[in-house]
Amino acid sequence: MLDRFRLHILLQGLTLLMLGPACEASSLGLTVHVVPLNSNGGKTVRAYFSVIAPSPCPSLSGLCAAGEDCLVYTTPLPFTGTKPSDWCVRQWQKTVPSIYNATINLGSKTKFYVSMNAGPKIRANNGRLNHPAFVALPPPLRARVNCPQPFHLSVKDLDGDKVRCRFASSDKGECVSCTQHSFIELNEEKCILSFTGKAPTGQYFIYLMVEDQIPLPRINQVTDSPLSSVPVHLSLTVEESSFTCSDVPVAIDRTPKQDSVLFVLPYQEEKINIDYRSEQESVLELAVVGPPDLYRTGFASVGPLATLAMGWIRSENNLTHLLPICFTANTKSLQSEPRCVWLYQRETRALPAGTELKCGKTEMTLVLPITSLTNINLAELQLNSPTCSVTYNNTHLTANISLNGCGTKTVHSGSELVYTNTLKSVRPYTVISRQPSLILPLACRIPRAQVKGPNFSIGMPTERETFGEFRIWIEVYLPGQGPLADFTKNPKFRTNFRVRREADSGTGSNSTNSISTSEQIGTRLSQLDLYVRSNTTVARADMIVNSCIESETEDFAESRPIVNQGCITSSNNFEIITGQNNTRVYRLNLNTIQTNKTTFYVQCTVNLCISTTPSQSCPDLCTRSGNQSILIGSVFSRTYTVTSGPISLVLTTPAPTMPTTVTTDKTATMITTVTTNATSTPTTVTVTVTATTVNTAGQNTTSNAPEQASSLAAGMILTTFSIFLQKLVFY
Repeated sequence: MLDRFRLHILLQGLTLLMLGPACEASSLGLTVHVVPLNSNGGKTVRAYFSVIAPSPCPSLSGLCAAGEDCLVYTTPLPFTGTKPSDWCVRQWQKTVPSIYNATINLGSKTKFYVSMNAGPKIRANNGRLNHPAFVALPPPLRARVNCPQPFHLSVKDLDGDKVRCRFASSDKGECVSCTQHSFIELNEEKCILSFTGKAPTGQYFIYLMVEDQIPLPRINQVTDSPLSSVPVHLSLTVEESSFTCSDVPVAIDRTPKQDSVLFVLPYQEEKINIDYRSEQESVLELAVVGPPDLYRTGFASVGPLATLAMGWIRSENNLTHLLPICFTANTKSLQSEPRCVWLYQRETRALPAGTELKCGKTEMTLVLPITSLTNINLAELQLNSPTCSVTYNNTHLTANISLNGCGTKTVHSGSELVYTNTLKSVRPYTVISRQPSLILPLACRIPRAQVKGPNFSIGMPTERETFGEFRIWIEVYLPGQGPLADFTKNPKFRTNFRVRREADSGTGSNSTNSISTSEQIGTRLSQLDLYVRSNTTVARADMIVNSCIESETEDFAESRPIVNQGCITSSNNFEIITGQNNTRVYRLNLNTIQTNKTTFYVQCTVNLCISTTPSQSCPDLCTRSGNQSILIGSVFSRTYTVTSGPISLVLTTPAPTMPTTVTTDKTATMITTVTTNATSTPTTVTVTVTATTVNTAGQNTTSNAPEQASSLAAGMILTTFSIFLQKLVFY
C-alpha cells in the first residue's frame, strides 16, 4: 500500500512538472539598460527593458500602473523572428529603485524574474553618479550538436569602466532556478560565452550579471568590488544538423563590423545595410533586435545571397544615449554569428542666447552671435555642402540655407517632415589642430498638415506594377516533348560549378532525347523533363529558381533536393539551356528515386527579377560570379512556392510510334482553383498541364493533351513564402 501511495505522489509530481512549462513561458532574452536619475541622487533609476518573448506576442497591458513614471514602446514595425521558433520583442521604460528585484508578467503566459543593483554610487574620479554598463540583446541563439561555438556579448560603458560578465547566482537572489549548464563556459573578462557542443537537442536558458569596475592597477583588482550589476538573460537552442560546423552564413560587403559605434546627431538618419552569404541553405530571415522605430526594408534572399536595409532617425526621444542593434542570419538549420553595432546619441547643448533659426517656405536662416563661438576658427565653418556660403562680421554669423540645396536632407519624424543641415568646422586632412571645433545641427520641423507636394510620402511600386499580371506553375513532360521540345530533343546541358562532372557524362543529346518506342504501359520511366514556368509579359523579367525538392508524399515530410541555391544538386540531373527567361527546364533521372510508390511530388521556390542597371543582369545563382552588387541592383518579386500534383513514375499510355513535337496549341488547358497565403479567398488560375483526365474540386475536366504523357502532372499549389520587393531610390 505504501509503495502504491509513493507511486501515486511521484506520478502527480511528474504531471505537474510536465504541465508547468506549457502554462508559463520564460523569456527568450532580456536586457535592462539603466540610467541613474540625478534628481534624488541616484536612489531611483530609469530602467529600459527589452524582452524577447515566445509567440503569440504577449500584451503590454499591466506593465504600467496609474501614476507611475512608465512608458511602453509600440511600433508599426515590431521586431519578430521565426527561428528557432516564432518570437517577438517587447520594450518599455520604467522608473524603479536603484536596487530592484521583481517578477514581471508579460500577458498571461510569460513570466520572468529580474534583479539588479545599480547603486547609487558616486564615482571617486569625477564625483558623478556611476552609469551601469550597457549590454546588447542578440536574437535567440542557435547552435548544433557537436559543433563548439563562441558567442561574443557586446558591452559598452559610458564611464569608460572595465566590464566583466559572470553567471547569476541564486544564493544572491539574482535568479530563480538558474542552472549553470556544464556545456556552457564563460570568459568573464571578455564576456564570451562558449558552447562546447556537448549537449543534446533542446532549448536552454542562460542567466548572467554584467558588472562595471573602475580600471585600477592589477594589484588592486582582486579586492575591488563592482560598481553595479545588471541582468542579461539569453536562450540557446541546440539542434541537429547534417552540415559541417563551418557551414554557417557569413557577413560580407557592407555589413558593419562587430561593436561599431555610429554617432547620430538630432534629426539625423543613420542608414545600415547588412549583407550575408550562405552557401548551404538560403537565408530565411535576417533577425534584428534594435531600438524603437528602427525601420527595416528591402529584405532580399536569392540563392546564397541575402541583404537588408535598416535606418533610424533621431527625433526627440527619451531613450538612452547608447542604443544597440543586433542581427543574425537564420537559415532552416543554420545561424550566423550574431553581430551588434551601437548608435550613440551625441549630447547637444542649448543654442546660445541671441541665436535665431527661422524656417521659411524655401529656406532656413541662421543668425548666430560671434561671442558664443569662443576659440572657433570662423573660416573653417561650412554647411553640408560647401557651395552655400557662411558669412560673418564682428557681431554675428549668418547663413541662408536652401531647403532644396546646400546639402539639406529630408527625413520623416513621426508625422512631421524635418529638413536638416549641419554647421561644422571642416579642416584639411593634413592639418592637425588643438583648437576646438564646432558641430551645430540645424532642423526645421514642418507638421504633416502643412506638408504639400510629393516629398512627404514616397510610394513604392507594387509587384503588379513592376512585373504585371503573371502566374507561376510546374509542368512535366517526357524527354524531347513539350512546348520547348526544340531545346529538349537535342539538349545542351548547363555547366554546374557546384557538381563536378566528366566532360562526356554518357547522357548526351543522343541518349536522352525521347522515350523508346518499345516501352509499354506500366514501364517505369527513367527520365522526365521538369518545367518551371511563368507567363509574365515584362520582357526584362527573369525567372530565378532558388530551390526544388521532390518527395513521395504530398506534405513533403521527407524530401530530397533537386535544385539548391539555384544549382542542380546531383550529377544525375541536368538543367537544359533554353534561352527562355521565363522558363527553367530540368532533366530528372528517375532511377535515383528509390521508392515502391508509383508517384512523387515536386515543390519549387521561385522569384521574378528585373535588373535596374542596363549593364548588368539578374544574379546567376549557380556561378561563382554572383555578388552582392548584382543582388542590390535588382528588383525582386516575392518568393513563390509552387507545388506539382502527383507525378507518375510509370508510363500510363502507349508510347508514340514516332517522336512527336508537342506545340502550345495542342497542350491541354484546364481551370484549377488554388489558394495563397496572401489572401483567404480562393484564386482561379489557368494552368497548362499534360494530363488526360484530372479531377479538380470534385469535377472531371477532359483535355486534348497527347496520350503518351497522361497523368504525369496534375494541378499546382501556389503559396507566398515572403515579400521582398527591393526598395528603389527615389531621392
